[in-house]
Amino acid sequence: MPRHLLRALSIASVLALLGLASAQEVVNVYSARHYDSDQTLFDLFTEQTGIQVNLIEAGADELIERIRSEGANSPADVIVTVDAGRLWRADEAGLLASIDSDALEAAIPANLRHPDGRWFGLSLRARGLVYSVDRVDPSELSTYEDLAGDAWRDRVCIRSSTNIYNISLTASVIASAGVDAAQAWANGLARNFARNPQGGDTDQIRAVAAGECDVAVVNHYYLARLIASSDAGDQAVARAVGWFFPNQDDRGTHVNVSGAGVVATAPNPANAIRFLEFLATPEAQTIFASANHEYPALEGVAVSEAAQGFGTFRSDAVNVAAYGEHSAEALRVMDRANWP
Repeated sequence: MPRHLLRALSIASVLALLGLASAQEVVNVYSARHYDSDQTLFDLFTEQTGIQVNLIEAGADELIERIRSEGANSPADVIVTVDAGRLWRADEAGLLASIDSDALEAAIPANLRHPDGRWFGLSLRARGLVYSVDRVDPSELSTYEDLAGDAWRDRVCIRSSTNIYNISLTASVIASAGVDAAQAWANGLARNFARNPQGGDTDQIRAVAAGECDVAVVNHYYLARLIASSDAGDQAVARAVGWFFPNQDDRGTHVNVSGAGVVATAPNPANAIRFLEFLATPEAQTIFASANHEYPALEGVAVSEAAQGFGTFRSDAVNVAAYGEHSAEALRVMDRANWP
């Protein structure tokens, strides 16, 4: 075949491929969740809708800054992150659109979503207590506030005050009881630390098992991971501790969320809304939550076997948006308490 005809055919082929690419429906997802099973979700969404998921992964703060710097030209349609405090940061930066979706409003309880539909919680993280089964009788445990009492002097482990989980926990105390009560709690809790805060939630659990402290404040799924682990050392740690849901006789256990919102400058807003609605379906919720042993936001969806072992609990009904609203004051409270 003459060379000029071959060249013409090649150009035609490229143009045809470009035409197919431009015709392909897409949704561009910026995600701070780093779980392999999330790809299963994306593949299922594409299978059901024909919409291709393009994924960018990074830390939440990095993604927020990236969308901000990209401005009106950002390709981002959806941002997925963990902790309502980070969703609040994205909203405060003007990055999220208010959307109207009957499906999302029906599926996601009001206290787990932004009041104006700018983000929606999709899975729950209970921040409770891990205790030594050898040194603590669970009857000694009751509330977060009780951990500030003299009975727990030099017995408590927890992460640093700059950790977003603790910022949100303290913000929830402010939302429920006010700044003065939160300050008194933080002051007493900091006096009761068995060691300076260090490491992540798994490190706190290991510290309890090793006898460095008697009780630790952690998110439930860190213990669930150890329970489900095939590693003998992890299993030994899990056997050495128990789980307790605090504040069951008053406001309920503090919960946070993994959640998502539609970016205000989304080039594919309809696909973005469809993607969020998919994540709130029973099928997707099972995959979304089970990847990390989280609790589904949609009622009636089964939890992982490890999480089932913790039993049922009553969660704090405060709107999780309050965590972001009170985050700056929460940091000041912990700083005044000399919480490292």
